[in-house]
Amino acid sequence: MASQEPSPSPSKAAISRTPSYIQLAPRRAMASFENLVALANHQERLREARKIVWRQRGEPAVELEDLWECMEHAGRGGLRAATIAFTLRACVNLVLAAIRIGRVPKSMRLSLIRHAIFGKDSFRFAAMLGSFVSIYKATLNALPIIIPVNQPASPSSPFDDDDEDIEAAPTPFEVPLAARQPRLSLSAQAHQVWVRKKTRRWHSMLAGALAGGLAVMFEKRSRRVVIAQQLFVRGLQGSYNAFTSKHGFHLPNGEVLVFCLCSAQIVHAFFSRPDTLPRSYTTWLTTASGAPANAIAMARDMLRTRAFDVKDLDKILAREDLIPANQAVILARKALATSSPPDFGPPYPSCSVVHPWVESCIRVPLPRFFTVFKWAFPIYGALHFVPMMLFKRHAFLKNPPHMLGRSGWATIRSSAFLATFITAFQTWFCYKHYIHRVLSSQTLVKLPQRVIDLFASKYSYALGGFISALSLFVEEKRRRGELAMYVLPKSLESAWLTARGKGLVFHTGHFGEMLLTAVGMSMVMSIYQNDPQHLSGLVRKILYQFIGPN
Repeated sequence: MASQEPSPSPSKAAISRTPSYIQLAPRRAMASFENLVALANHQERLREARKIVWRQRGEPAVELEDLWECMEHAGRGGLRAATIAFTLRACVNLVLAAIRIGRVPKSMRLSLIRHAIFGKDSFRFAAMLGSFVSIYKATLNALPIIIPVNQPASPSSPFDDDDEDIEAAPTPFEVPLAARQPRLSLSAQAHQVWVRKKTRRWHSMLAGALAGGLAVMFEKRSRRVVIAQQLFVRGLQGSYNAFTSKHGFHLPNGEVLVFCLCSAQIVHAFFSRPDTLPRSYTTWLTTASGAPANAIAMARDMLRTRAFDVKDLDKILAREDLIPANQAVILARKALATSSPPDFGPPYPSCSVVHPWVESCIRVPLPRFFTVFKWAFPIYGALHFVPMMLFKRHAFLKNPPHMLGRSGWATIRSSAFLATFITAFQTWFCYKHYIHRVLSSQTLVKLPQRVIDLFASKYSYALGGFISALSLFVEEKRRRGELAMYVLPKSLESAWLTARGKGLVFHTGHFGEMLLTAVGMSMVMSIYQNDPQHLSGLVRKILYQFIGPN
């Protein structure tokens, strides 16, 4: 018989204890841990990839020791800028193509999309910004190596400038109590160091001029003018802010004064020298004015030659909204123009031609205001609502009624500003001619004819533009500077072309846009590298994303 195993005693079976050796976790727990590690690595790679596209605040300046490091740093920065510029331009072209793709035959839609992404415009824009960043970074960082600055024996301070001696950074005990700063995180400290860190001013000026003048040549000639103008006025804005801050000088409502002066020049050119303004801009001004285009053509002709084309009167007589009272006045004016010898009367069109649907000038302003307001409301609505949806979507999703209310109120103010401008100039146009007729016919006061003729001269239009531009006070204060920067390049271009026609300034030939861009970027980069707080927020953010601290 087989022997049976002895059964364990009850006392031994009841004894149990926790083993002292290390136990391995179950496979499910190990898999969860590995997933967490993989997720952390993935998030880290995403953060590194995001830095390539979007530069984080607080990035410190790169310390470069030799020219090879400068070239390598400039090459990496230029390649990054060119890639971002190509993507941005392609996206904009793609959106524009998507808007008009419904009007394009199906056989050409694929070609339209391919051209929007890989067209010459995308490559030109990428080449312009990529070359600018490369040349600027290489020049700015190479100049201190090629032309070194004598450093003092004491530890140097990052606050280096041509006009100030380099001194050792003060210890905490040497800093006055009012000047002490609170403790900041490392990233915030690095951001403050970048903001306050200075280079030799002529280094940034030379690098900006060289990079801007060469890079703009990659763009088409028609776009070089716009780019040069915008950069030049941004440089003027930053230089003015730096000057006023340094000398403690402040001009109250300076942006309104600039807008008034620019409007005076633009309105003067609109009537006397329309060839000095872009054709698209004159078309927009004609549409916004609400007056018949033929009436504006008559005003221009009579201002230059005291005569007008009778065909313009015929087209106004053919309007459906022409009232009988104005029709009689226009027919009488036409009879004088077609008589032998012709008699054109005063050197300006009658009010019945400017507003043929209303007989009395007193009844024009209020309807004109609401007409322009309704026309401008959707335009300004898109300008206020679309950026909010694109750049402030987190704030919009957090509090939609508040953000919609702010954008709606801003749209109302912007539309009211344009409507007030047009209405004010319409009123001035009618009543300056009324004053001219009254002063010409009265005999009580003997005024010089030159004084009377001022109300019918081209300078009266400029004065009307200046007075009407005071409507900028209707607009929100933070937008007044942007509107002034919008009209400034157009007025400067018109003034330059007018002076060049009179032989007062020289011809720039094919290098005018390059020279203007070089001067503008010289000012912009000097302010950006030394006093960035004096540039507008938008310009400062764009430059920081493309260029960085250095």
